Amino acid sequence: MTAEVKPAALQLTERQEARRRRILHTSARLAGRGGFDAVQMREVAEHSGVALGTLYRYFPSKVHLLVATMQDQLQHMHETLRKRPPTEEEPAARVAQTLMRAFRALQREPHLADAMVRALTFADRSVSPEVDTVSRLTTAIILDAMGLADPPTAEQLSAVRVIEHTWHSALITWLSGRASIAQVKIDIETVCRLIDLTAPAPAS
Repeated sequence: MTAEVKPAALQLTERQEARRRRILHTSARLAGRGGFDAVQMREVAEHSGVALGTLYRYFPSKVHLLVATMQDQLQHMHETLRKRPPTEEEPAARVAQTLMRAFRALQREPHLADAMVRALTFADRSVSPEVDTVSRLTTAIILDAMGLADPPTAEQLSAVRVIEHTWHSALITWLSGRASIAQVKIDIETVCRLIDLTAPAPAS
């Protein structure tokens, strides 16, 4: 069973969608160079070739923009993971392998990762739809890795939420220098054992 998640957005024309993608690309590039503080809306507009007012119509604030950038990054990760699914046999190991692959992708762009995580931390209620989409994308990545034959049970979905929270927390502690990659791997593998604990008993 696979879960298809698209970021929530208004219907855009082809030209508007191209403009939006250009803005997101610029945001990721600036954040990748200098983190959260390097993403200035005026500079994003200039590098994207759009008016500042147009940029604000797409993204009302820098936090909106960077959360949308995280949506975009997760969507790319999801597509990559579908093309190259995990090789482990057991669901718990498959999810741990998948999340560590995603983690290493973010590790290659630490300034970008820090900017996106800070935006999530600063997000208020006005950014709730975008934050919810980030959560749904993460959930979809985990469920795809689990490779369930049937819809997930309530217990399994609860386990997925705990795994998601742990993954985000591990990312924050690594970015702040309070955890090594080795510790992150141990934490991820430990929490993924919840998948085995919440698996439905085989039918007799």
